[in-house]
Amino acid sequence: MSESAQKVAVVTGAARGIGAATALRLARDGFAVAVLDLDETACADTVAAIGKEGGTALAVGVDVADAARAEAAVERVAAELGAPLVLVNNAGITRDNLLFRMTEEDWDGVLGVHLRGAFLMTRACQKHMTAAGWGRVVNLSSTAALGNRGQVNYSAAKAGMQGFTKTLAVELGKFGITANAVAPGFIATEMTAKTAERVGLSFEGFKARAAANTPVGRVGEPADIAHAVSFFAGEAAGFVTGQVLYVAGGPRG
Repeated sequence: MSESAQKVAVVTGAARGIGAATALRLARDGFAVAVLDLDETACADTVAAIGKEGGTALAVGVDVADAARAEAAVERVAAELGAPLVLVNNAGITRDNLLFRMTEEDWDGVLGVHLRGAFLMTRACQKHMTAAGWGRVVNLSSTAALGNRGQVNYSAAKAGMQGFTKTLAVELGKFGITANAVAPGFIATEMTAKTAERVGLSFEGFKARAAANTPVGRVGEPADIAHAVSFFAGEAAGFVTGQVLYVAGGPRG
């Protein structure tokens, strides 16, 4: 592919939080960015932020767990921006509960968005990457992949994302495509604010408790994850694949 051509990146779940920060960072890195989320209108702020800095962005509404819609979204990106050569599978939901209270809908919904969604989006994008002989897939896992009370569905999905990533690396490497995962720890987002509400804590108190248990003494911000994704999405990571990077402010395990 031409080195002078602007590469196109797709970020799912990019209306807010980690996804929005990642979309903005990739735009700053020189990518044209497709900003995907369930509600296209919700992507307006992210697209506007990119445009304000002189970048190129396209809002696309899609349910990533729907095969036909995922395929159509990728083809729209290819038609309006260009072939998507970077994919960040960030879209996700939580439906937290203890095992004995968790419903089948809670289980299926979380695994559907995280794992089925990542599978469908990657399958749709990889043909553009293989045709170009270059591609980057970056999947969002979590420290919850190691186990977290009340999140058996989310933990299973995020652990599955790591196995998915490692297998993609094996299958797609010969086509010039790398696949890596970023596993955030506590990141201050709307999702973690809702978790604080669910457990009866103020968000500030929730963050303070998390920071006290983090070696660097603070919680993460969406930009912390965006920086890690930026590395995996760039030329410098061409010999790095099948890896899981924990971005958690300290050691895990």
